[in-house]
Amino acid sequence: MARSNLLTMYVPFDQLPASARVWIYQASRSLTEAEEARIQPLLSRFAEEWTSHGRTLQASAEVLHHQFLVVGLDEAVADASGCSIDASVRFVRELEQLLDISLLEKSQLAFLVDEQVRLLDRRQLKEAVEAGQLTSTTPYFDATVSRKDTLKSAFPAPAGTTWLSRYFG
Repeated sequence: MARSNLLTMYVPFDQLPASARVWIYQASRSLTEAEEARIQPLLSRFAEEWTSHGRTLQASAEVLHHQFLVVGLDEAVADASGCSIDASVRFVRELEQLLDISLLEKSQLAFLVDEQVRLLDRRQLKEAVEAGQLTSTTPYFDATVSRKDTLKSAFPAPAGTTWLSRYFG
């Protein structure tokens, strides 16, 4: 049975508008293709069922670079409430348990090195810069990005153009 667009909550990620809000959850390790295939139906179902005070949310979720879970929301349709954001965090915790990974831990920074996502403990950042392992041009995945257009154009971005710029001065 066909559903009207007003009732459909899940939309393919690439069909969310550029202004869509995004939340990025960085995995503590790369996901395998099998793991991504396993969770894809869960991501779709979450986006389909996600609501805010009973209102439909037009949302999507996908995994990028085998490392980042990205949840997107078209806030022009409806904003996320505190309760709906709590529901999304509960969903992320369920994925953590299912995959035996961390998605909510914030102590690791992600860089693109030799076409691979590399994680670095925040406490080692200054040392890595001083040793020349990271430069201002090293692509950095800034998990604080909050809009789809920025995600698309600057994820990753040269580390020197992000909040990390102070380490390269």
